[in-house]
Amino acid sequence: MQVLLGVMVVVGLVTRNGGVFVNASVGFAVTFLPATLERDHGIPMDAGLTLWITSAVFLHALGTIALPVVGTPYTSVWWWDHLTHALSASIVAATGYSTARAFDLHSDSVHLPPRFMFVFILTFTLAFGVFWEVIEFLISLTAARLGVGSVLTQYGLGDTMLDLLFDTAGAVVVATWGSPQLTDVVSALTTRFDRTRA
Repeated sequence: MQVLLGVMVVVGLVTRNGGVFVNASVGFAVTFLPATLERDHGIPMDAGLTLWITSAVFLHALGTIALPVVGTPYTSVWWWDHLTHALSASIVAATGYSTARAFDLHSDSVHLPPRFMFVFILTFTLAFGVFWEVIEFLISLTAARLGVGSVLTQYGLGDTMLDLLFDTAGAVVVATWGSPQLTDVVSALTTRFDRTRA
């Protein structure tokens, strides 16, 4: 996927397609994040977590490429935007869960019961989703005023509500089944918090 994202960066550059170039470049950069977190910060990133993160950015970037027969997945495949939103939201939810759970384990004065954690993950993910939708809107508005192509597309209020619905679905998956996959990450973050306090 990393190699294909690199190819997408080149395609975006050669074809002077700003949307493809920016989205693929950001995705390519994000693929280095798991190794950096593990090497520089001691946060374990197994193959499953790395695939989870990489798949989200890869599918997002691929959605901006005009493919033979299919066309651009974001515009021609009805479920593509829903899939990428749910997958990206699940990563946001996992980040929020891991950080909050590590803080819960680190501090004796904080206790976050499972029901609260579930609501926290949903709220955290939705807040980030709303923030993302505002960014999409501002980028589209700015691009329209400058007369240039937008790197993110805003399709209207109905699309925004659907995006938030699928953001919620991604958060629910993590809140319900994600904690076993994140145990090692939570332990590493707790250790880092403990060192900070010491």
